[in-house]
Amino acid sequence: MAKSAQKVTLSPSRDIPFDKLVLSQSNVRRIKAGISVEELAEDIARRGLLQSLSVRPVLADDGSETGKFEIPAGGRRFQALSLLVKQKRLAKTTPIPCIVRDANSAILAEDDSLAENMQRAALHPLDQFRAFVALREKGQGDEEIAAAFFVTPQVVKQRLKLAAVAPALLELYGEDEMTLEQLMAFTVNPDHERQVQVWEAIRSSWNKEPYQIRRMLTETSVRASDRRAVFVGVEAYEVAGGTMLHDLFQGDDGGWLEDPALLDRLVSEKLQAEAEAIATEGWKWIEVSLDLPYGYSHGLRRLSGDPAPMTDDEGAAHAKLLAEYRALEEEYEGQDEFPEEIDTRLGELEVAMEKLEARPLIFDAEEIARAGAFVTLDRYGELAVYRGFVRPEDEPRADVDSGEKAADGQGAELSAASSTDGVGHGTVITSAGQALGVNVPDDEDDGALKPLPERLVMELTAHRTLALREAVGRSPDTALTLLLLKLVNDTFRTSSSAGSCLEASVRHVYMSAQASDLKDSVVAKLVDDRHAEWEADLPLGDDVALWDYLASLDQVSRLSLLA
Repeated sequence: MAKSAQKVTLSPSRDIPFDKLVLSQSNVRRIKAGISVEELAEDIARRGLLQSLSVRPVLADDGSETGKFEIPAGGRRFQALSLLVKQKRLAKTTPIPCIVRDANSAILAEDDSLAENMQRAALHPLDQFRAFVALREKGQGDEEIAAAFFVTPQVVKQRLKLAAVAPALLELYGEDEMTLEQLMAFTVNPDHERQVQVWEAIRSSWNKEPYQIRRMLTETSVRASDRRAVFVGVEAYEVAGGTMLHDLFQGDDGGWLEDPALLDRLVSEKLQAEAEAIATEGWKWIEVSLDLPYGYSHGLRRLSGDPAPMTDDEGAAHAKLLAEYRALEEEYEGQDEFPEEIDTRLGELEVAMEKLEARPLIFDAEEIARAGAFVTLDRYGELAVYRGFVRPEDEPRADVDSGEKAADGQGAELSAASSTDGVGHGTVITSAGQALGVNVPDDEDDGALKPLPERLVMELTAHRTLALREAVGRSPDTALTLLLLKLVNDTFRTSSSAGSCLEASVRHVYMSAQASDLKDSVVAKLVDDRHAEWEADLPLGDDVALWDYLASLDQVSRLSLLA
């Protein structure tokens, strides 16, 4: 015969006054974990006791019941109730729902306590996310939900954001095919279709790291820390109709701008507006570019201007900053190092003084009218303006040698025409070779002399070349000076020095493939600094003065310049 299954008998439940309950020494929980007793007490006060206590009668020495009950399972709930009684928010005689175990049960009290804590299953995070959504849909706000479950409103927003991920991905997460960190990464882009596309692209890949998911979801967006976004400003971008992506789970530097085309248009418009403001200074041309290539000023002569003096207000502000700086230095002079806040303040004062000391240059008005400026952005998103560059074709035309002047006085005409060359035209603003402004000058007849007959030029050139060749061949020192003169002009003035008798040149290689920050690299700065040091010493624009300067250099300096 089949053996009949033994019937299960459950322990009875009853309400027991609080003052009849005591915490059992058999309770296995000794270490605090999870929600604090204070938070649990507040939750019980709000919603009542959701789970009964498991108790056993306390027996006297003779085995009789004393009327007291010990609690091996439910100790934290009892402690929370005790706190409410202590705060006089709960009466000592309040009936507490309890499950009463037989005092002589074969199951030990420690066994009950251990089982209660080990056999309960924690709520899956996805169920929590969905529960928060349900609470919000039924009218509870983020603050109210946060207060009920003792979390911050930010945590509630994060949980709700997780629940808003594509349903297909939530199912994968619920089936443990995706980690919580991966799910969090998908919240950066609300487009469910794109989220699924990214998962399909990486699910079989070795790289399924959260940073890779975020990168793929934002690869068509621009970080708010990008220099273009810094220049335009996120607020202006959003006013223009641009949208943002944000990551609630980690620092995102302000988020991502979703419309790069709109951003680029705003950058271009703002740069053009800045260029138009600079054009009022009288420059002949202004080149606008988001990225100036390394060597952008090659072949152009740089004007030397005088620093503008400080205004009375600027001078007073600088004096005040300097006085505070020196006072702090004197106060902490004997210490090995400055306190952190003092060191920070000194740094702020230095930056403020350097800003005042960096004076704009004042140029000659006639030079401004034939020179131009570059308008761009630096690596930090700040406007950068480089003023005072003269193109070779805008240089004043020098008088031709008296032996080459035409008898009819055309040489005088050339000199007179050149005195106003490049002066008085409206500023031409260009970007990538395209005119942006409306002040493009009309083509005009510059009154230049017509060239001499080709045959005559060739014959004269042959005689002069041969004579110079013989003279230079007898003087190595002159040859080196001549070589330096030609190379200096090529390097510091124009790409081809007109009228030179020497066929030698500096060929600058333009790097067509270069990072946008190449011109700001350490090596580029070293090259530029050395270049600037020589440029400051060389009497450019006057070949006679330049020849005398080069001839007067010692041999080490001449070779250094040649290098």
